[in-house]
Amino acid sequence: MCDAQKEPATSTAPPAVQFINVTKQFGSLVVLKNLNLSVTRGEKVALIGPSGSGKTTLLRTLMTLEPIDGGVIEVDGEAFTHERIGGHLVPAREAHIRRIRGKIGMVFQQFNLFPHMTALKNIIEAPVHVLGQSREEATDRAVSLLRKVGLIDRKDHYPSQLSGGQQQRVAIARALAMRPKVMLFDEVTSALDPELVHEVLQVMRQLGEEQDLTMLIVTHQMGFAAEVADRVCFFSEGSILEQGPPEVIFHTPAHERTRAFLRAVLDA
Repeated sequence: MCDAQKEPATSTAPPAVQFINVTKQFGSLVVLKNLNLSVTRGEKVALIGPSGSGKTTLLRTLMTLEPIDGGVIEVDGEAFTHERIGGHLVPAREAHIRRIRGKIGMVFQQFNLFPHMTALKNIIEAPVHVLGQSREEATDRAVSLLRKVGLIDRKDHYPSQLSGGQQQRVAIARALAMRPKVMLFDEVTSALDPELVHEVLQVMRQLGEEQDLTMLIVTHQMGFAAEVADRVCFFSEGSILEQGPPEVIFHTPAHERTRAFLRAVLDA
């Protein structure tokens, strides 16, 4: 793992997320090829690369939206896809998966808000019914998060009354309401009109600066990745071809494939 641009975690702390020889395939198509990735607690990692290179699949396997076909995924030093029983690693039971998955939040390309609920109620719903919080506690947290993402004045608006950028900011607040340790962002600006992209990136930038969240960010916004990420991983054909600090990847990449990709996206 390349050095991140921040204070390193203590040597005894396990990685926040670790992929160990992870393989994922759809039929004969191998999407992740014996992938290894270790993410330090609090680290912000941008995942870049062409479409179909495995970036989103990596996030989806971490959320258990896609089962893996080989290897192990660990969260906070604990196997996620497997659990240790009688000294052996065996496929994890659903209760174990739910417990570990509770440490992870994900924001998708599409906002997926409940259309019949206000912004405030969209955020309150899961903490009450999944975490067992009181409605008062969940409401206080939701109000605080809406203020953080700049939407407290829209708390009683329904999704249809919000712009795409505002809906995505509500989706970010909703994910944060579950108090995750790891946040996953999958091309969260791709469904937005260009003029709305900035407001969502600004919220993510603020989260990166203010909170000790571990963040994995799939993005085609190279300027944002260069500014926010501690480390950039370039994906190609299901593998991480190279990784390093943004200033290295964006200015002196080692591989011609990386250089060709950056030329294409930066000149577009």
